This record gives sequence, C-alpha cells and structure tokens, in this order.
Amino acid sequence: MKGLIAELEGLTEKNNNFRRVLYTGKGLQLVIMTLKPGEDIGEEIHKDADQFFCVEKGEALVWIDGKQTKVEKDAAILVPAGAKHNLKNVGDKPLRMYTIYGPPVHEDGIVQVTRSDALAAKEHFAGHTTE
Repeated sequence: MKGLIAELEGLTEKNNNFRRVLYTGKGLQLVIMTLKPGEDIGEEIHKDADQFFCVEKGEALVWIDGKQTKVEKDAAILVPAGAKHNLKNVGDKPLRMYTIYGPPVHEDGIVQVTRSDALAAKEHFAGHTTE
C-alpha cells in the first residue's frame, strides 16, 4: 500500500474542477473542490458519512441543519452524518477547499469539471479504492 503523500494546499489552490477525488481508502476519501463566485455545492444529506471541509481560499456561507455561518480561509467545517448541509461561495473569487468523507461517498478518481457535470452524474461510491 502506498497511501497518499501530497502538498494538499498547493493541489487545492491550483484545482479548477468542481470536484476531483484524489484518494479513496476503505474508510476515508479525500476530494478537492472549487466553487465559482455565487456557486454552491447543493443542499445534501450524507446519511452514513461524516464530512470535513477545509477552506484554503475564499469566502463561504455554510448551512448545517438550518444554522448559517460565514467562513473564510483556513476555516474547518465538520458536518455529522445525517445533517442537511450546503456551502456557497459568497466571494468574488473562486472558493478553493478540500473535503474528507468518512466513509467514502464518490467513485474513486472521479473528476467533475463543473457543478452541472456533478448534478448530471449518477455516480456513487461502489466500493473501489485507490489501491
């Protein structure tokens, strides 16, 4: 097993895709994301997965079960399994962040260039890991 060793801040700041899965293990998944100004991830609930976000660049509004909070660079956000949540870029520059799901939610290696691509996809984690 190799795992993943990466300079995550640089990868996140250079990412221009809405969603890019970097690594999928049996219990965790690392994803980098970029939201355009005004764009959101879309309200969602992960019934069986906790989710961690770290904002590397930009400003966002986060909703977790109806509570709204404004966050900026270096903010950490933890969303417990079963919580309705959304995250929206409220700045005038791209919002760049990474997220960790536990357990994985998306298919390993998926790249969704735009939010529209992500919405059109019917993909979900089918048990395939990076290694």
